[in-house]
Amino acid sequence: MLSTDYRDGSPVWLDLGTPDTEGAAGFYRGLFGWEYAPGGEEVGGYGMFRLGGKTVAGGMTVTPEQGPSAWTVYFRTPDLDATAAAVRKAGGAVAFEPMDVLDLGRMAVFTDPAGVPFAAWQPGRHKGMDEVRVVGTLCWAELYTPDVGAAAGFYRAVFDWEVTEMPFEGGTYTMVKPAGAPDEEAFGGLVPIAADPVEDTERPYWTPYFEVADCDAAAARVEESGGKVRLTPVSMEGVGRFAKAAAPSAPGSRSSPALPPPVRRTRC
Repeated sequence: MLSTDYRDGSPVWLDLGTPDTEGAAGFYRGLFGWEYAPGGEEVGGYGMFRLGGKTVAGGMTVTPEQGPSAWTVYFRTPDLDATAAAVRKAGGAVAFEPMDVLDLGRMAVFTDPAGVPFAAWQPGRHKGMDEVRVVGTLCWAELYTPDVGAAAGFYRAVFDWEVTEMPFEGGTYTMVKPAGAPDEEAFGGLVPIAADPVEDTERPYWTPYFEVADCDAAAARVEESGGKVRLTPVSMEGVGRFAKAAAPSAPGSRSSPALPPPVRRTRC
């Protein structure tokens, strides 16, 4: 499970790139109660989403030419340059070279061998999200990939992740956790993209899950706010109830989260 006692290799941050930050701020305010505070010139306008005064995500403006609206998940690393070298050695690519962000930390953006973007963060003064695993915050991350085994090998080489398998009716679910952590500290899953229930999915991707108190009510708010429910709420025994959605600023994109409720086991 995610915790703000961040281990190396675990999700430590996430941000939304969108051509319409004002529209996105309004959408997530209605969905999760977030407030958005734009940043100054020194950070290129990069802003923060906050819930109850605690920072839960970042946000920035991107042009349509830079790509569709999307969430990017950042994983903690103690040495960003070593992580970049490991990405290249394992067959990935460096999209944005390691860079300093004032005294807050260092960041870089990568793609894995399947072309899926992800990022890494080497903390400085900024340690990561202030809150996780409460309603309205990140509780899980999931990679949809064409080859689960290859993805597991890549991220193991880059972040030293360990893989565990959770059985369920009809198969198993591949979970990932930091090296040496107990199974209870799994923070995400690897899923064959062929098994993605969203019909319009064409490319592999990372997606964040945000915890909600009522998945059906959250899905209804998505529709009421002009968004699109890409997967209607479904239940998984022993795990919880979840849905997938897209924000109105980017129909069909990965710009909105999956929406699970609080549950007792692994997912959030």
